Amino acid sequence: MLNIHPTAIVSPKAKLGENITVDAFAIIHDNVEIGNNCIVGPHAVLYNGARLGNRVIIHQAVSIAHVPQDLSFKNEESLFIIDDDTTVHEFVTCHRGTKSTGFSKVGRNCLLMAYTHVAHDCVVGNNCILANGVQLGGHVHVEDYAIIGGMTTVHQFSKVGQHSMTGGSFKISQDLPPFILAAHTPLKFCGLNIVGLRRRGFAAKDIEALKKAYNYIYDNSLNVSQAVKKIEAELGENDYVRQTLEFIKNSKRGLVGK
Repeated sequence: MLNIHPTAIVSPKAKLGENITVDAFAIIHDNVEIGNNCIVGPHAVLYNGARLGNRVIIHQAVSIAHVPQDLSFKNEESLFIIDDDTTVHEFVTCHRGTKSTGFSKVGRNCLLMAYTHVAHDCVVGNNCILANGVQLGGHVHVEDYAIIGGMTTVHQFSKVGQHSMTGGSFKISQDLPPFILAAHTPLKFCGLNIVGLRRRGFAAKDIEALKKAYNYIYDNSLNVSQAVKKIEAELGENDYVRQTLEFIKNSKRGLVGK
């Protein structure tokens, strides 16, 4: 069943799933695909390249798959993908990819609060929360279960690690490691995200291993390379520690607080 308000403009070329609601004055362009049981709120616009999974909720005045704010963009075809069970609140703007990657993406079961911006070529993982006014620059990668506080900006090409939590009104200008809390200006490491990890079922031994690893990483007497060697020797068998080391080794912008 399709429930399309008479004032909405929906292209006959758009591919719509079952049980779709399109509210007043919404606009859905030609090259758009929407899964089942989705809601598109009033005045929302889904531009060419928008791809919605199942049970996605788009609130009022949201813009999905608009053209990137990138001077090199030449109107090539690209996508903005939103996976199942994600909710996008009012006035959020999501820009599709450039020729660099061809897409931007938000994963499953995410919450994008009001006024969030997800720029071109960004990838946001599953189960993430971007609070009100979070601004992601181009090519940002946010890993699974990350939480970014309201009004926080993320510099282009930065990475935000899995299960991390950043406070509000800060600036992420380097790579933010996984499993940690971050706050202050300039942004600093504030310990493990212990409450979040416990809520998600992390074992005490894994939390202790991560705590010890980060004590080495943020020990001012060690540089990152020295810390990595000690961690590999003492804690390298722990899966979450190995994921942390992989994040560090792949960092291009350096670590927050180091």
